[in-house]
Amino acid sequence: MATPIRPADGTMTLTEMKEFAGFPGATQRYIRRSLDIGLGREDALERWSRDVIEAASIKAQTRFYGRLDHIRELVPDDSGLDAVEVFIAPLITVSAFDLGQDRLGSFSAYRFLYERLIGANVRPWLPGAFCAAAALPHLHPEKRRILLQSISEAAATAPGWSSREPVFYPEWVEKVETRLAN
Repeated sequence: MATPIRPADGTMTLTEMKEFAGFPGATQRYIRRSLDIGLGREDALERWSRDVIEAASIKAQTRFYGRLDHIRELVPDDSGLDAVEVFIAPLITVSAFDLGQDRLGSFSAYRFLYERLIGANVRPWLPGAFCAAAALPHLHPEKRRILLQSISEAAATAPGWSSREPVFYPEWVEKVETRLAN
């Protein structure tokens, strides 16, 4: 028996869809590609690579995303520092890879992707991981400035985070040719 959809679920789905629609096209494409790789949804290489450079990027992303299962298992239940080291280092590394691809241009795009890749329980850790990854020297100084300025004070200092799992997971949509009736 299917679980009934509550009105709040529909409202949240629409809110998440609107947020996703507000991202630039390249960001939307990267998020969908990343979800295909990170969640094992589709053959990302076949679906997303348009040339040799993009194929190499997808292969590298697949290698980095191989750490996601480990990261998901290690998300600390609380803010205890004893469990942080083994969790945060791989999260920052994968985050640094994604930010280095120059497709996630803001904290909100990063948060949107990582809530879906890892789950709602990662939310408290995302501002710190984002700031650490955005401050690393592999990024151009101007890019670091733009990324670090994209995180709001409210996001960086939130007193609490929702434990509600995301409901909208964007996917590839085939283009459909429309024909006019004669």
